[in-house]
Amino acid sequence: MNHAHSGPPEHPHHEGHHAPHAHAHAPVSEAPVEAAGTIYTCPMHPEIRQDHPGNCPKCGMTLEPVMPTLEEGEDPELRDFKRRFVWTLPLTIAVTVLAMAGHRLQWFEMATQSWIELVLSVPIVLWAGWPFFERAVQSVANRSPNMWTLIGLGTAAAFAYSVVATVAPRVFPDSFVSMGRVAVYFEAAAVIISLTLLGQILELKARSQTSAAIKSLLGLAPKTARRIGANGAEEDVPIAHVHVGDRLRVRPGEKVPVDGVVVEGASAVDESMLTGEPLPVTKRVGDKLIGATLNTSGALVMQSEKVGSQTVLASIVQMVVQAQRSRAPMQRMADRVAGYFVMAVIGIAVLTFFAWGFFGPAPSWTHGLINAVAVLIIACPCALGLATPMSIMVATGKAATQGVLFRDAAAIENFRKVDTLIVDKTGTLTEGRPSFERAAALPGFTEDEVLRLAASLDQGSEHPLAHAIVRAARERDLSLAAADEFESSSGIGVSGSVGGQRLALGNTALMDQLDVPVDALRPQAEALRAEGASVMFLAADGKLAGLLAVSDPIKATTVEALAALKASGMRVIMATGDGLTTARAVAARLGIDEVHGEVKPADKLALVEKLQREGRVVAMAGDGINDAPALAKADVGVAMGTGTDVAMNSAQVTLVKGDLRGIAQARIVSEKTIANMKQNLGFAFVYNALGVPLAAGVLFPFTGWLLSPMIAALAMSLSSASVITNALRLRAEGEGRKPG
Repeated sequence: MNHAHSGPPEHPHHEGHHAPHAHAHAPVSEAPVEAAGTIYTCPMHPEIRQDHPGNCPKCGMTLEPVMPTLEEGEDPELRDFKRRFVWTLPLTIAVTVLAMAGHRLQWFEMATQSWIELVLSVPIVLWAGWPFFERAVQSVANRSPNMWTLIGLGTAAAFAYSVVATVAPRVFPDSFVSMGRVAVYFEAAAVIISLTLLGQILELKARSQTSAAIKSLLGLAPKTARRIGANGAEEDVPIAHVHVGDRLRVRPGEKVPVDGVVVEGASAVDESMLTGEPLPVTKRVGDKLIGATLNTSGALVMQSEKVGSQTVLASIVQMVVQAQRSRAPMQRMADRVAGYFVMAVIGIAVLTFFAWGFFGPAPSWTHGLINAVAVLIIACPCALGLATPMSIMVATGKAATQGVLFRDAAAIENFRKVDTLIVDKTGTLTEGRPSFERAAALPGFTEDEVLRLAASLDQGSEHPLAHAIVRAARERDLSLAAADEFESSSGIGVSGSVGGQRLALGNTALMDQLDVPVDALRPQAEALRAEGASVMFLAADGKLAGLLAVSDPIKATTVEALAALKASGMRVIMATGDGLTTARAVAARLGIDEVHGEVKPADKLALVEKLQREGRVVAMAGDGINDAPALAKADVGVAMGTGTDVAMNSAQVTLVKGDLRGIAQARIVSEKTIANMKQNLGFAFVYNALGVPLAAGVLFPFTGWLLSPMIAALAMSLSSASVITNALRLRAEGEGRKPG
């Protein structure tokens, strides 16, 4: 089947993306900026591209490299935030304890306590919180109000008000003196900054995983190649020094260095890392080789045809990068809502200040200032900011105990909308490793005898099919004999002597070579192949003795999983690198109507894009590197935990046990989480809808009620507490419903 994988994917590019050398770069741009150096982009706004690190001018998010490198260490911003968080957390705790319990402890006079809280808060607000104020200023300068505008305003309002209350308490009316001092809110500013730093640390850690897929792919390529010079001398050279036309030696157990063609020798090459096929492909002179695949048995000499960015592996890396960057997260809507929310709150605060200044009772302007600050504090986006992440944190923890790992919030948000599932065959529907299926014997031999002789001969072979036969014989306690004169026949089979009998085990080509007719077992062989099995014939002393079939068994849970998915109204499509006959045989047994066989990584990606253009919400489930581009492009990529790291890093969801029933479980988690997030956002908006007018003093003319900033801070804390408590309900729901 190697013809299906002999060349690189055709032009794996998308609109709006160019090869990494196409354009000169501008400082900040919404056009694709490309250069020889590193290009940085925003995960939420992929159109933002620049040639140096920084923050996104639209949302304030840290820009990250378009193409990561293997040499990258820990993100410098993550290191910086960790340092700020760790050094100021004790100060935040101290300020909060003083604010909440200082009057009971009576360690200092209350006026003195205000000064102590001020001194403790200055490093938290002005050092630890400085990056947030920079982003808030940037959001205003770019006319793009976002969460940083809210955090910057709310924190600055609480801190500035408290500083004035500490330094010049006499400007406030007596009614604002409580327990011997004008109430201050340093703890509100400190806690907001510490919580925001913690949130940023968690987010940056999660985001660092998005480049892990590409790093895993880059790590697959061998670092050196063994080049044969014109005079026949051999030397190891760095992979970057290999040129088109070079002759390279690939020894057993080594990776193929670049794409090329076999010019000497024969071997079985394991291409599963790129094609997903579990059975090694026999390569002879003239056959194509793909870089980074594994030479399992014989020695090969190859001629390089494609190197560097032209190889299949490089094409796949490029496709994964483009698919990752072309996905626009749902957070944009939240950003827009936050933008309107910010403008509304600022407008209300300004209106409150002037309304009280002009029309309020004396001291009117002081009342105006305090009520405007109360509006900003009560509208501080803690509840709004926590609403979604809290639900996500709890849901991801809960799902993990059920064997479902979500990589990001977008995956949870999107999963409930999925109506089409594309599944890879090998390792997703099937086990992904060859296992012995059955033996058939001609008169004079028994099935066990055929298996015993074949396993005795195969003990000397490194081929995975041989391992499956030897393993089956040992499981049946068959006594294996030593093989003499063992030899491997150019990837078509093996031969040798066992107990005085001359044996040969291999495919039809080997039998033809030895003039052993296979007509007696040909119908059985064809029937087994139609079921997706690989067939080998055994000849003893020049006569056909029997055949052995090895196949990739369907997982025990697959049938139940597919039934559950179909019952939920999901359309299931199989797309596999395996041959169409094998694929159709497996699909027929599983009741899958739509089958695509012999597909390259680019074909899987094209299938996802075609379905998305038709308006379908697509989930892709796979386990191999060949699935990585499609996993990254799909609305939700689902990787089998039993598969490759690259597949898991490209997908937003990983099923730890490789059990497809987890997809149904993930859908339930998605629906419950979205409901919980909506409730949380509802709580946050209700608090703001009630709290902001109260803080502005709309009830004062009727009831004489005013909301001091202290009560505003308490209301803000309550809204956060209600959000957290509601999110924690997710943990209690659905206990014990685990796939498998």
